[in-house]
Amino acid sequence: MKTEKNINLKSKLKDISVEYDRNLKIITEGDKASNEFREAIIKVGELDGIINLKKKIENLEQEISEAEELSVNSDIEIQELAKEELELLSKEKIAVESEIYQFFYPEDPKNIRDAIVEIRAGVGGEEASLFARDLFRMYSRFAEKKGYRVEVMNTHTSDIAGFKEIIFLVRGKGAYKDLKNEGGVHRVQRIPDTESYGRIHTSAATVAVFPDIEEKEVRIDPNDLKIDTFRSSGAGGQSVNKTSSAVRITHIPTGLVISCQDERSQIQNRAKGLKILKVKLQSLYEIEKKGKIDNERKSVVKTGERSEKIRTYNFPQNRVTDHRIDLTLYNLDNIIEGNIEELIENLRERLQ
Repeated sequence: MKTEKNINLKSKLKDISVEYDRNLKIITEGDKASNEFREAIIKVGELDGIINLKKKIENLEQEISEAEELSVNSDIEIQELAKEELELLSKEKIAVESEIYQFFYPEDPKNIRDAIVEIRAGVGGEEASLFARDLFRMYSRFAEKKGYRVEVMNTHTSDIAGFKEIIFLVRGKGAYKDLKNEGGVHRVQRIPDTESYGRIHTSAATVAVFPDIEEKEVRIDPNDLKIDTFRSSGAGGQSVNKTSSAVRITHIPTGLVISCQDERSQIQNRAKGLKILKVKLQSLYEIEKKGKIDNERKSVVKTGERSEKIRTYNFPQNRVTDHRIDLTLYNLDNIIEGNIEELIENLRERLQ
C-alpha cells in the first residue's frame, strides 16, 4: 500500500525531472553567452544529486518487482533466494527514500541545539503543581538516559513541594529535536494524595520548549530593560535569602517579564534571567515579528485549560494518550519514569 508520503515524493520527483530536462535542453540548444545558459548550468548541477537518487529508486523498484515475481512463481530454492533479495532491496529502498525526503524537507538546523523547557502548573490548584513536578522529573530522567545534562534556571515552588513554574536547560546535541514536540497542555487524571474519598481529579500543566540560542543571535539594548531586585521566596530557614538577590527583568518594548531567584548571587540570577529573556524574544521575533508578547508561548500552550490538552496521563488505567496522533499506550508507569522514546518517535514520524 502506497503511503501519502511516498505519493507526495513521487509527485515532487516528477516535477524535479521536468525542470531538470528543461534546463538540459537550454544547455544543449541555448545561446552559450546568455544568462539563461549560465543559470541552467547552475541549476543542473544543483539537481544532479536528486536526479541520481530518482534513477536509483526507479531501478530498485524494478528489481523489487522482479524479485516479487520470482518469490511466488519459481521453484522452492529460487523462491527462498528471491525473498532474501527482496528483503535487502526493500531496506535499500527505504534508505534511498529517506535521502530523497531530506532533499525536499531538510532537517531544521535548530534540531541539534540544547533545549530550554518551561513547565507551568495550569488548572487544578496544588495537584497541578505536583503534576508539573512529575513532568519535570519525567523529562529529567529521559535526559539522563540520553546522556543530556539538565540545569535548572528558575523555579517557583508551591506550598506542598510542587512547581508553580520551573524553567530548565537540557544540554546535549539533539535535545531540542527530542523535546520540541512536547509543547502544549498535559492533562493528568489521578487520585491526589490529599483526596480522602478516593475521587479522581483532573488537572493540567503547560509545557513550552524553545531552542537555545547563541549569544550573538539576540542583542538587547540595555535601555530597553527595567531590572528590579527583591528577596527570594522559599520555605523558610536557611533557604530564604536575606538579601535582595532575586531579579525581575522587564523588557519594556514587549512587556515580557522574567524573574530569577534560584541563585544566591544577584549577578547569577541576572545572567540566567537575561538568557531566558533572549530565548523567548528570539522565538517571538521569529514567529510574530515583534508581535504581541507571549504569542509564541500561547500558540503552544494556550491558556492551560484542560480542554486544550495534547496529552492525557490517566493513572488509574495506567494509560497515556497523545491526542494529536490518536495514540494510546498502557504503560504510564514506565513513561512517567522517563521512558518517553516511544511517544517521541511516534509523534515525530506522524507529524513528519
